[in-house]
Amino acid sequence: MKAVIPAAGLGTRFLPATKNMPKEMLPIVDKPAIQYVIEEAVEAGIDDVLIITGRGKEAIENHFDVAYELEDVLEKRNDKEKLREIKKISEMVDIHYIRQKKPLGLGHAILRAKKHVDGENFAVMLGDDVIVSEIPCIGQLMNQFEEYGGAIIAVGEVPMEYVERYGIIEYKKINERIYEVVNIVEKPSLGKAPSSLAVMGRYILPPEIFDCIEETKPGYGGEIQLTDALQILRKKKKIYAYLFEGKRFDLGNKFDWLKTNIEIALRREEFRDELIAFMEEKLRR
Repeated sequence: MKAVIPAAGLGTRFLPATKNMPKEMLPIVDKPAIQYVIEEAVEAGIDDVLIITGRGKEAIENHFDVAYELEDVLEKRNDKEKLREIKKISEMVDIHYIRQKKPLGLGHAILRAKKHVDGENFAVMLGDDVIVSEIPCIGQLMNQFEEYGGAIIAVGEVPMEYVERYGIIEYKKINERIYEVVNIVEKPSLGKAPSSLAVMGRYILPPEIFDCIEETKPGYGGEIQLTDALQILRKKKKIYAYLFEGKRFDLGNKFDWLKTNIEIALRREEFRDELIAFMEEKLRR
């Protein structure tokens, strides 16, 4: 299965950092956010990735390209560990790129993948959504897709006061983790949210989604929303939601990004004890 990673957004909530750097390249400890997404795809067995980029996103392509000069320096220094790590970035998967020439929404960005997908089912992984789990989140969806077919999206529970940040599903429960989607509401107000299950940036979609996107008129924010295209698809095929196992790290704003860096660092042995000691010292002051 091929994966499509939309990464063409302007990242305005992270200005001025994103004036000349893609939001997807913001570091989480020592790796850019989009590298975590690529690694998740690779761990799930995906070997073909299309990244939808935009103007000013060249840093993404450069990051996953071969860095001859850097590799030469590391080799001369006999720094085998860093050399191995750098080479792994450019060798772990086949990556292709295409531009979304205007910021017309997530649905429009995915439409740019139509030729590359070539009539097959495909995965969509948002380039700034980092999910840490024992089994890769997109792999969990792939497993469920084999059983249920149709289309399947990852969902997670969010506090009701946060529903206006997400696409929220209305559903019929099939079992503890699988739901049939009845409706999806994009960023509803607190009183209009049909549930607290939010779409979490991972999808398995059939090729019919492209026709649905082409039928979709501009919606929320004047953009072509994937949510609206899924509503059209739902009339043709069943859409399922899967309550994935793992933790999603939200990069929606600067404070969420700071929290994500701390949480990821605490999961790594080389930082954990020292970071805890540092925070405890700060809290005592």
